[in-house]
Amino acid sequence: MLSRLFAPKVMVSAHCDLPCGVYDPAQARIEAESVKAIQEKYQANEDPHFRARATTIKEERAELAKHHVSVLWSDYFKPPHFEKYPELHQLVNDTLKALSAAKGSTDPATGQKALDYIAQIDAIFKETKKA
Repeated sequence: MLSRLFAPKVMVSAHCDLPCGVYDPAQARIEAESVKAIQEKYQANEDPHFRARATTIKEERAELAKHHVSVLWSDYFKPPHFEKYPELHQLVNDTLKALSAAKGSTDPATGQKALDYIAQIDAIFKETKKA
């Protein structure tokens, strides 16, 4: 009886908890730029305390970049996008793997590789926005 009393009267659905409709690979790019910059600063500094702090921040930023890429893949890109850009699934996977590699590395080349993949996602994203 109580469950019927408190049951929702109207059922709605959305692609996320709060459908804002604001998606942009720039969020992932900014985080990935931070990863690469931190990797460069890490290489230029021998202080172990600085390096420990840099490593922690780099790992957080890489994880945030992965989150933003994953949100684009799961919430923004739809079946018509995947049909038009069949490479998109593999590109997102490669990007996430590159960000994982950058997360675990202090080599700025790994950060650059992640940025290069994000740029490819961004190009597809911009094409989808034109349609």
